[in-house]
Amino acid sequence: MLIRKPADLRNSDVTPKPLYVNRRSFLTGSVALGALGALAGTARAGKIEDFKKTSYNAGDEKVTPLEAITHYNNFYEFGTDKEDPSKNATNFRTSPWTLKVEGAVAKPLTFDHDSLMKIAPLEERIYRHRCVEAWSIVVPWIGFPLSALLKQAEPTSKAKYVAFESYYDPKQMPLARWGGIAFPYVEGLRLDEAMHPLTLLAVGLYGDPLPNQDGAPIRLVVPWKYGFKSAKSLVKIRLVEKQPPTTWNLSAPNEYGFYSNVNPQVDHPRWSQAKERRLGELFKRNTLMFNGYSEVASLYAGMDLRKNF
Repeated sequence: MLIRKPADLRNSDVTPKPLYVNRRSFLTGSVALGALGALAGTARAGKIEDFKKTSYNAGDEKVTPLEAITHYNNFYEFGTDKEDPSKNATNFRTSPWTLKVEGAVAKPLTFDHDSLMKIAPLEERIYRHRCVEAWSIVVPWIGFPLSALLKQAEPTSKAKYVAFESYYDPKQMPLARWGGIAFPYVEGLRLDEAMHPLTLLAVGLYGDPLPNQDGAPIRLVVPWKYGFKSAKSLVKIRLVEKQPPTTWNLSAPNEYGFYSNVNPQVDHPRWSQAKERRLGELFKRNTLMFNGYSEVASLYAGMDLRKNF
């Protein structure tokens, strides 16, 4: 089953939801395995409300309402319709949780909730996101640079790519069997893409921990690529020498390339990518190259971005 182009949104899809009055502490888990000992004493225990603003933002663009961000999702483990994840991920268990970093690294590490919160100071970054289905959103993520985590693992000279694996449990995610793609969900980046300052590991949005349907408890965010590159509910990060497989490229390689950079000049075989529509807006706008994040262009100098789509 391929990703489908959405129908027009109803007003109810974008009605702003009242922001939570009380900030909640990020979910805690069991004692960290491996990494916690190395981190002990180097940073205080973090909380989701302890974040700072950064210069990475969407300018004067309006942030997408929380109701839309949390009720219009692609998360095939919980159903293929956009409203399925918000209904079906309610009881998804995200604690205890572990995230492993392994492969071509000098220091393989395993993190739990507490130790993840100590990797680096949490930041709020307001990022634009463009979905391959021609809709877009602006999200106030809370997280830290992926590079901060990778540096602790000390990549070796063999590390050229970073492979990501999402959590999969058929008992908790029975609807995945009708998703039409293989699970667990896997993604990949080149190492220099993963180390770029824009690449984020998000643990929250709108000042609170990530909702289950948005990839709790930790997800990848790569704002210059189409949304499906930002794997949710991560359990494994592996540094490798060769280009790793990615779920949608395996499913439909003619439609979803490994790089998947936002490029309005390369159409999806079944629709144009030249324009997009923000959730909650009536009119479409022009799609920007690299989703407007021109600072990443140097990563692809000399590459044919039509061939390497």
